[in-house]
Amino acid sequence: MPGKIRFAPSPTGYLHEGHLLSALYVWAAAKKWNLKIHLRIEDHDQSRARPAYIEGIREDLAWLGFHYDSESIQSARGEVYKAALQKLEEQSLVYPCFCSRKQLQEENPRSETGEIVYQGKCFRRETGDTNTPHNLRFIVPDKTIDWHDLRLGDFHENPKQQCGDFPIRDRDNQWTYQFAVCVDDIDENITHIVRGEDIRNSTARQIALMEALGRTERPIYLHHPLIVDANNKKLSKRELAHSLRQDKEAGITPEMLFGRVCYKAHLTMSDSPIALMDAISMVMNHI
Repeated sequence: MPGKIRFAPSPTGYLHEGHLLSALYVWAAAKKWNLKIHLRIEDHDQSRARPAYIEGIREDLAWLGFHYDSESIQSARGEVYKAALQKLEEQSLVYPCFCSRKQLQEENPRSETGEIVYQGKCFRRETGDTNTPHNLRFIVPDKTIDWHDLRLGDFHENPKQQCGDFPIRDRDNQWTYQFAVCVDDIDENITHIVRGEDIRNSTARQIALMEALGRTERPIYLHHPLIVDANNKKLSKRELAHSLRQDKEAGITPEMLFGRVCYKAHLTMSDSPIALMDAISMVMNHI
């Protein structure tokens, strides 16, 4: 069976240059390693997802020439997530957390990267009214996870020290990113994960969760560089990043966008030890 890679945008805005860079890496990797490409619409955050953005993702990918083999949308996969939660509950690996945002900030230390490291207050709680709004946390194993990134090298990380037990369902009964993406990567047989460096810190905790859910063979990981704005911050839909469809309406061609994005990302052979630059060039020539 051929391997599979996924492109997984969130429909909380239109695609921008950061998405295009990620797509170039994903499609290039698929060509280089002969992988099937899966489009996953990550609309787990229903408070921000919009149908117009979902259709916009499909339209923009078609205009750019990025064709894929299959598609899924997280909001239609509730039963899959419930089954995965039950598997964790049977192992006693989840518990309700009633801590408010203020409590989380005041009662827990932060990691070197500034992330709250949850100290397990509600794990030690003897009782709790589950009718009160709460989230569900996954009990993270206290161990070092060794994993390899094809571009960045080896990492040795303990999620218990990075973030502590983390939520898999929030107070509004929405599945969290960390949980949904792990369940999807298992259920959809994703063998290669190519994504931005901003998600790198999530890798060890996702490996721990996937192993708890029964996955024995890890995906192959590659975290690519990011495009940043004038303030050295990554492009974000929250910050109203300039969209690709605005470029399209201005008469910019896909080829022009590809060149601009590669230039902004400072792509060179030294950035890509597995020669992804060659594959990206093949993708651009193919479109």
